[in-house]
Amino acid sequence: MKRVFGIKKETQPPPSVQDASDRINKRGETVEEKIKKLDSELARYKEQLKKTRPGPAQEALKARAMRVLKQKRMYEGQRDMLHNQTYNLDQVSFAAEGIKDAQQTMVALKSANKELKGVMKTVNIQDVDNLQDEMVDLMDVSNEIQETLGRSYGVPDDVDEEELMGELDALEADMETEGEGVPSYLQPDKEPDLDSELNLPSAPMGHAPTPAGRANTQADDELGLPAVPHASLRG
Repeated sequence: MKRVFGIKKETQPPPSVQDASDRINKRGETVEEKIKKLDSELARYKEQLKKTRPGPAQEALKARAMRVLKQKRMYEGQRDMLHNQTYNLDQVSFAAEGIKDAQQTMVALKSANKELKGVMKTVNIQDVDNLQDEMVDLMDVSNEIQETLGRSYGVPDDVDEEELMGELDALEADMETEGEGVPSYLQPDKEPDLDSELNLPSAPMGHAPTPAGRANTQADDELGLPAVPHASLRG
């Protein structure tokens, strides 16, 4: 059967942009190496021409240098052509990658759009508005409760503000006149001077004077008082 119908040849896939770019880059590297070799050869001929006198030998060196220079210009043309091809392949590769990225972006957006639609079906905007209104009402009730609980006991509601201001002014005047800005009811208590209040005479100091015509027949003790006789102490 194979002899009659033959064998079907396997078709190879076409080269990709990256494969073509890699192949061209390798060719470009080979051309660059050849140009470098020709440059070194031209430099050697240039040095030989400087040392050679005019004549047949110098003309032969010039002919060789001219041949090498022509080869170099040919390789430089090939290098420029390969660079242009590489540039075009890079442009195509960038465009292809951009299209692939756009496709992936579209797929992701479609999936997100489908998911968002499914979520939006479970959410009602009217329910959100009602919930917000309920939250506002609850906050108002909570504030009223806090104000009620924070109300002070025993404070009359009908307090005259003018009377309070008058008391405040009197308190400030009292603070300015007494105790270097300290009111009298905040100053420390002072101990009263009992001697000045009772007007008592001071205690006598030293020996009491002896009346005239009376001799001091008794001795005084260490406090300046008449000493008690020993007989009286025996009792």
